[in-house]
Amino acid sequence: MSMQPHGGVAVLGRHVRKTFRRETGETVVALDDLSLEVPHGGLAALVGPDGAGKTTLIRLIAGLMPLDAGTLVVNGTDIARDPQRVQDRIAYMPQRFGLYEDLTVRENLDLYASLHGISDEERRRRYPELFQMTDLAPFTGRLAGHLSGGMKQKLGLACTLIGAPELLLLDEPTVGVDPLSRRELWEIIARLVREQNLSVLLSTSYLDEAERCDQVFVLREGKLLASGPPGEVTALAAGRSFEAEPQAGEPARNLQSRLLDEPAIIDAVPEAGRVHLVSAQNGKSAAPEQSAAALAGLSIIPVPARFEDGFMVLLRQQSGAAGKSLAAPPLSPEPAARSDETIITVHDLVRKFGTFTAVDRVSFEVHRGEIFGLLGPNGAGKTTTFRMLCGLLSATAGTLRVAGFDLRRARASARQHIGYVAQKFSLYGQLTVADNLEFFASAYGLRGRRKRERVAWALTQFELEPLMRLPSGQLPGGYKQRLAMATALLHSPDILFLDEPTSGADPLARREFWRRITQFAEQRVTVVVTTHFMEEAEYCDRVAILDGGRMLAVGTPAEVRGLAAAAGPDRATMEDAFIAIVERAREHRMDASP
Repeated sequence: MSMQPHGGVAVLGRHVRKTFRRETGETVVALDDLSLEVPHGGLAALVGPDGAGKTTLIRLIAGLMPLDAGTLVVNGTDIARDPQRVQDRIAYMPQRFGLYEDLTVRENLDLYASLHGISDEERRRRYPELFQMTDLAPFTGRLAGHLSGGMKQKLGLACTLIGAPELLLLDEPTVGVDPLSRRELWEIIARLVREQNLSVLLSTSYLDEAERCDQVFVLREGKLLASGPPGEVTALAAGRSFEAEPQAGEPARNLQSRLLDEPAIIDAVPEAGRVHLVSAQNGKSAAPEQSAAALAGLSIIPVPARFEDGFMVLLRQQSGAAGKSLAAPPLSPEPAARSDETIITVHDLVRKFGTFTAVDRVSFEVHRGEIFGLLGPNGAGKTTTFRMLCGLLSATAGTLRVAGFDLRRARASARQHIGYVAQKFSLYGQLTVADNLEFFASAYGLRGRRKRERVAWALTQFELEPLMRLPSGQLPGGYKQRLAMATALLHSPDILFLDEPTSGADPLARREFWRRITQFAEQRVTVVVTTHFMEEAEYCDRVAILDGGRMLAVGTPAEVRGLAAAAGPDRATMEDAFIAIVERAREHRMDASP
């Protein structure tokens, strides 16, 4: 829902510049001569690739670091002259908000109220409103550490709002949040703007979220590429957006992979069994099938442009960043195995924590070379299932075989066939890129010539050579993800487990990531992935949806979309299907409860 901004300016920036110096001595320009105006009483978004300067700009506005040059005026106050006055009138929620997990919901709110000097009388007035807004009233006595990811985000937002700010700064507020929780957070934000005339500036990796805002600011490498209503960015792709139907039996991701090699194609993503593409030609030029060989003989229809299409056109106009070819060399010389070979078997899998059942009799199979997606709301049990599959957590009951090994008896043997990429960066931040690769190669038992070959392969394949001497903790987010993937693949595993691998990644990084995964799957590497980006489920051969520890649905994306009643099975999106399936299951559980 888009709200119309009211008069006045919440943030005024003129010629803002900010640089950082790495340990290597290199100077990084985070913001370069940036000027912008954020309207008061509306909703504005910062979007752009990794390293664009979004988080730096938000932290400057919050008064958490000094400008190198330029001016920033927040709610009429120059931040350089009186940062405390600015901070007294704003609220800032970073990507990792500091909740105290051993305190209850109410105790966390009390703590932040005390930090803001909120009186007991004001608390009695504010708390009911905040609990009602976030639906946390039934959980005030629950420890924050026992909340789901979505509930933690809502508690963080409540703590941020306790001081009744005039400007709310949100840095990637929906990262790691499932579609249902994301929808609830957006309803809260929309209500704040609509009913309280609050000014909100957020950064986001979800371009559909930016499309809901009154103003968008597109950044790249510290520079402002565009600003204005989202429709102005969308208009850049007018007449360039199409849908292509893959050949019978061909996964949409394979067609997408070929299209990204075509100079005439700016962008391509799988969507509802088809490929949504953006042509480099405008609507009056030749049809895309005449300029892109990969489209020859396929059914192609024009579709309305969307904000993401305009965003990709803008990046291509500025730098040619979109449409980059990303070839993946073979992982090993062995011939591909038969695709119908079962490599993972899960039957009646159970995991209990005390009296709580996190996973309740879950069953499924995964075939070699398949991309299999585990989907579910925060707290659904998918991460617990995922960790059992990786051998990181023991099962309470059931059958669990991975790469021919019974994980309840031979976890160490199975791990030699597994590569694992955690949701949070878990490598050694003080070690350089090269040192991390050397260390993990040794940990996987690689020695001598084989070790040198695989480390060299990883540096080349993931384009890490220019950064090989940089401490990995100083890498941009997208490069951290590349390094994590590289270390997981050093030993040429049969199975790659990816836990929320693109959480917080920008659209370009997500395209690059899935391009590589598509190539690996073609080489018969089996991929098991969890994700909250429902459009990424379209890259999977099959997906499973869990909630409350139980399996709700499993099948191809088309089969799962067919379970969504809203838009009809042919045009329902994966997000439509996900929400419909989860909500129906929850309603059924409520009806069945005494």
